[in-house]
Amino acid sequence: MEHGFIKAAAAIPKIKVADPEYNAGEICKKIEEACEKQAKIIVLPELCITGYTCGDLFLQEALLDKAKEQLVVIAEKTKEADAVIFVGLPIEREHKLYNAAAVIKGGEVLAFIPKRFIPAYSEFYETRHFTPGNETAVDFLFNGKYVPFGTDILLECDCMSGLVIGCEICEDIWVPNSPAVRHAMAGASVIINLSASNATVAKDTYRNGLVTSSSARLIAAYIYASAGEGESTQDVVFDGHSMIAENGTLLSEAKRFSGETIYADIDIHKLQMERRRMNTFMSEDTHTYTVLPFSLKKEETKLTRVFGMTPFVPTDKEAREKRCEDILSIQSYGLKKRYEHTGAKNAVIGISGGLDSTLALLVTVRTFDMLGYPRNQILSVTMPCFGTTDRTYDNACSLAKTLGTQLKEVDIKEAVTVHFKEIGQDVDNHDVTYENGQARERTQVLMDIANQTGGLVIGTGDMSELALGWATYNGDHMSMYGVNAGVPKTLVRHLVQFYADTCNDNALKAVLLDILDTPVSPELLPPVDGVISQKTEDIVGPYELHDFFLYYMLRQGFAPGKVYRIACIAFKGIYEKEVILKWLRIFYRRFFAQQFKRSCLPDGPKVGSVSLSPRGDLRMPSDASARLWLEELEKF
Repeated sequence: MEHGFIKAAAAIPKIKVADPEYNAGEICKKIEEACEKQAKIIVLPELCITGYTCGDLFLQEALLDKAKEQLVVIAEKTKEADAVIFVGLPIEREHKLYNAAAVIKGGEVLAFIPKRFIPAYSEFYETRHFTPGNETAVDFLFNGKYVPFGTDILLECDCMSGLVIGCEICEDIWVPNSPAVRHAMAGASVIINLSASNATVAKDTYRNGLVTSSSARLIAAYIYASAGEGESTQDVVFDGHSMIAENGTLLSEAKRFSGETIYADIDIHKLQMERRRMNTFMSEDTHTYTVLPFSLKKEETKLTRVFGMTPFVPTDKEAREKRCEDILSIQSYGLKKRYEHTGAKNAVIGISGGLDSTLALLVTVRTFDMLGYPRNQILSVTMPCFGTTDRTYDNACSLAKTLGTQLKEVDIKEAVTVHFKEIGQDVDNHDVTYENGQARERTQVLMDIANQTGGLVIGTGDMSELALGWATYNGDHMSMYGVNAGVPKTLVRHLVQFYADTCNDNALKAVLLDILDTPVSPELLPPVDGVISQKTEDIVGPYELHDFFLYYMLRQGFAPGKVYRIACIAFKGIYEKEVILKWLRIFYRRFFAQQFKRSCLPDGPKVGSVSLSPRGDLRMPSDASARLWLEELEKF
């Protein structure tokens, strides 16, 4: 439960129709199995104590009495289970029969939540036996104790912030005004659905869409447990298609007809953050709701949840290619609008032979093609200086020529040397002034050439560099439109690779592949034996780690300890925990210290769910302290 994680289970027992005693035994086995795997929320199917397919046997007193008796048995046998359990049965109240979920915790039945919408179409004829559930809870005497009975019941964990559970049953999810909507607006972060949805061709795909879209729309977790083997096959077959989703992402899905229990680690704190972030997620008056507290033991959830190393980059090839195409389109159309608005006809871009300037040039070429402007109106400027190597210089020149742009070389060594002499900077002192003097000279050159040609300077810096402040203030930090401002470094690489794979130009592909193979470097220090001596990731840390930290800190709102925990899971076997912790501390220090650079960023398009624009997603003060975030990491 630490860091907001809680394990949930959807368990499908193999039952016998109209045999509550046998079914109770199987249900208890499933609950015990789930508890052994640390599940704290356990959901079983609709009417599973009796079986969903009892038909007119639901009208038999013997069956109803036995179902209540076995519910008490289940509660008693699971008394020591540290879990809140949802199990379905028919229950009679005031001479009416209800299809209900019983909520069990600590050997007691806490509540009965009846099905609100009763189907009577196609193969369903539930209205023959069941009555729609009442919304406002009423007292119901069960086993010598009054418990609430109604749909408007929420269960709130008293030892885990944000864990509030609402429940609906099968058909309730299929209707336009699902009870889950009201539950979520009343505060439920987890929605339970006990179901008996039969198998027909392609119905599983539709069900999947219902569950995942419901979880997305409600910004909630959704646990769906559907009846499986053992139900009568007189007219229909049940496949046990269970699912657990979280805010639009399917965390776990049962293989149909398998009878397997599925598990997932739900992130309650992530859901809380999403609801805080979306100010259009509105709460409603909850005076009709009965809120029941329940307790769980505080313990660390052993996570089985997978965290990808590259949250900005899809692992699936088809999805990754689609994302690359989308991003290139967003970048190009953003730049296209800027040209249409300003009336400019030329572009000026500094090319270094590195990944960022390569992507920016590719985007600019794509934009000019859309505008119908000649590519030779793009001025690709290479500005060799003290740290430039033959490899990057040759790649920059080859790229500019291959793409059909105009290549201009401005050697800035002399200008920088004169400047150093003017300010009293020893050219042999390779400090930050030595490095930044080169970067600022390059920006001055680009801006002046843009004035000469009536063009726009296209920025090349990416989002990862902006997050770390790895940009020279008023140097490469500045441009007239930063096309890469919304693209993290890990994604820049894939965009260039995608362009290489799809350009249908062998010469261009060869240049792009060599650029991809070149170490990331600002090349501001002299090379050693003609080889790059200054590798960015040796100085600020691996970009794959920093992009991971950035995503989970900014997009998910995770606390430092949680970011560290999941990073250790994601990068297990790649980086030692001590290494991850070292770079995470550096990430927080740099992110907070360098906000002043982001506060005055040039315009640039947002391409994903994370943006550092001071006019868009990140309204952060330049002088905010990192102390709170760094102190949390001291315990590791």
